[in-house]
Amino acid sequence: MTHVMACIDNSQSSLAVCDYAAWASQRLSAPLTLLHVLDKEKYPASADLSGNIGLGSREYLLEELATLDAQRAKLALEQGQHMLEKARERTVISGAVASDLKQRHGHLVESLSDLQEDIRLLVIGRVGEDSTHNAHTLGRQIEAVVRTIHRPILITSRKFKQPERVMLAFDGSPTAHRTVQMLASSPLCEGLPIHIVMVGIDSQDNQNELEKARSILISSGLKVQAEIRSGEVESVLHAYQAEHAIDLLVMGAYGHSRIRQFLVGSTTTTMLRTVTLPVLLLR
Repeated sequence: MTHVMACIDNSQSSLAVCDYAAWASQRLSAPLTLLHVLDKEKYPASADLSGNIGLGSREYLLEELATLDAQRAKLALEQGQHMLEKARERTVISGAVASDLKQRHGHLVESLSDLQEDIRLLVIGRVGEDSTHNAHTLGRQIEAVVRTIHRPILITSRKFKQPERVMLAFDGSPTAHRTVQMLASSPLCEGLPIHIVMVGIDSQDNQNELEKARSILISSGLKVQAEIRSGEVESVLHAYQAEHAIDLLVMGAYGHSRIRQFLVGSTTTTMLRTVTLPVLLLR
């Protein structure tokens, strides 16, 4: 569990992924690995076309189609390798040490699952090359990645902006307190002001939970501002982000309050579709 691993593809988001991965690699003093996965559904490693041609087919047609399919997969692999090389150049320019390159043929989630023992932080774009350019599009594989990969995940925005202010969405749950501990012990946000935002009733119990979180972060040397606000979680977090020019949202990947509904069930969708800043999911 030592590497920052960045998933790249042929989407515009990959530029931001490279930049955020280089930033994280430097902050964590961790080696950077760039990963490209060639989707085997689009580019099968071998083709069985026996059922794809109707009556009256000829053997040479099957062979020719198989040859064309193999050539297409080979070109896609070469293109992926070229993307990896260009991505490495970009991360080096951004200040990271020379990156390790990995290329897999298969499914993204399965590949990440196989590699996750080496992952300290996963960096992935919120949209991929198969997604539309709609502002609220969420990549089709993000939910599966979040559910499957039990590592911190940084889901990037479309463009890179070096984080200067961090907002932690806090609900007082055991998961939220573990998130606070992880944030306090990590150099990723060292030196950056942390805004803890709790959405709920301004009760004594909530104040006590918020103060516990604040004390932990302060004891680790972080500058902390903590606040309880009432309202709907999504709208409150968006409003606070705008008011304080927040650059990075931190949330626990799983919790037991209203925040949880944005990250599981119907999925990571509601918050991730509507935020314009990167989201760091911790568990």
